[in-house]
Amino acid sequence: MNRTIPLILAVALFMENMDSTVIATSLPAIAADIGTSPIALKLALTAYLVSLAVFIPVSGWMADRFGAKNVFRAAIAVFVIGSVACAMSNSLAAFVGSRFLQGMGGAMMTPVGRLVLVRATPKNELVAAMSWLTIPALVGPLVGPPVGGFITTYFTWHWIFLINVPIGVIGMWLATRFLPKTESAGVPPLDTAGFILSGLAASGVVFGLSVVSLPALPPSVGIATLVVGLISGVIYLLHARRKQNPLLALSLFRSQVFRSAVLGGSLFRIGIGAVPFLLPLMFQIGFGMTPFQSGMITFVSAIGAIGMKLVTAWLFRAAGFRRVLVAGSLISAATIAINGFFTPETPYALMLGMLLMGGFIRSMFFTGVNALAYAEVSDADTSKATPITAVFQQISVALGVALAGGILEVSTQLHGGPLTLADFHTAFFIVAAVSAVASLSFLRLAPDAGSAVSGYGGRTAKAIEATPPQT
Repeated sequence: MNRTIPLILAVALFMENMDSTVIATSLPAIAADIGTSPIALKLALTAYLVSLAVFIPVSGWMADRFGAKNVFRAAIAVFVIGSVACAMSNSLAAFVGSRFLQGMGGAMMTPVGRLVLVRATPKNELVAAMSWLTIPALVGPLVGPPVGGFITTYFTWHWIFLINVPIGVIGMWLATRFLPKTESAGVPPLDTAGFILSGLAASGVVFGLSVVSLPALPPSVGIATLVVGLISGVIYLLHARRKQNPLLALSLFRSQVFRSAVLGGSLFRIGIGAVPFLLPLMFQIGFGMTPFQSGMITFVSAIGAIGMKLVTAWLFRAAGFRRVLVAGSLISAATIAINGFFTPETPYALMLGMLLMGGFIRSMFFTGVNALAYAEVSDADTSKATPITAVFQQISVALGVALAGGILEVSTQLHGGPLTLADFHTAFFIVAAVSAVASLSFLRLAPDAGSAVSGYGGRTAKAIEATPPQT
């Protein structure tokens, strides 16, 4: 397998993953400097995810229209510009706007990069390729918390965003030098109505859920935005049924394998998306740690994630997608719930061990569910599947952040005081339960589902091609 392409594409994932973990670790310091609260500042995290949800649907069309290589390089440039804008922000509004600009770049980087990888990789090598794509990206969470915490504690938080500048420049140079040249393909005109409706639906739901729990804005604003998003989503469903080439090809959900991978993976990510928001806040507010101390603990989960990549392909080949994903979602949910038992008296070794185990399981799950989504998708439909999977991924992570913030806000209102350790414990238990529900989606899969990708049972891609997809 050619490892050059996934390693180059991983530069984008590296920046995105490091950026999110750096911000989560430095959230209290940033909030204090720009004059807002950590809970209100989660609007900046949500703004980034909303931007992804708005612009990811058009990423497949953009890649076909202008060439995946060109779009990938331009996306990195936009992300870097947004990073510089974040470093220059001195208010909540400016920071939120800068994060939205970053999201516009991120909306093209990761899905277009994954599209290039899927098109260049045979299906029977896809699990291994996804692992190679993710290994360097996991260096971001590995170095993000301790580096971000160190810079925030001993220097200033502004520098955590400037790290993206040299990384982005290197990424653009590597893409120019090594990625295969891609020409624009003959594509139908952009589904403008679909783009507007999907953007309103995604941003309305994510932003609405977040604003409902924000003390800086009236709850009515969040409720109104949420209603607009839900209505737009219903209208898009009706539009997509009538449109010959809709922006998001919902017909792919007729496949049981694709449906389980996307919907089950989304439920799982709601819980996972909440953890990077809750854990650093709990360590800093509930335990009284500095950002650097918090980062030195949370980074261990990335070590577990990197270690798991070495055995992921073998694991899915030996047990199949159904068994591994069902067990993985339940075990991972348990590792989230365990965080709800941590106290300042809990031995560091025990916390590190639990976080390490959680990193192992989440890494295995993410690699598997990402590969499973393409198991029964034809080469011609990869540009349609990629934005759908990416949209659901980002919306679910945004929902996780919104859910976590909402739980904390409701909990503080119930006891009428500032955040306490018990509030964080409650949040961890709830989001763990949400992640556990994902196992029900994978239970519906056939035992040999996705075996053309995993190699489970010795079946090959040629044998699977003669088998009609499940519906």
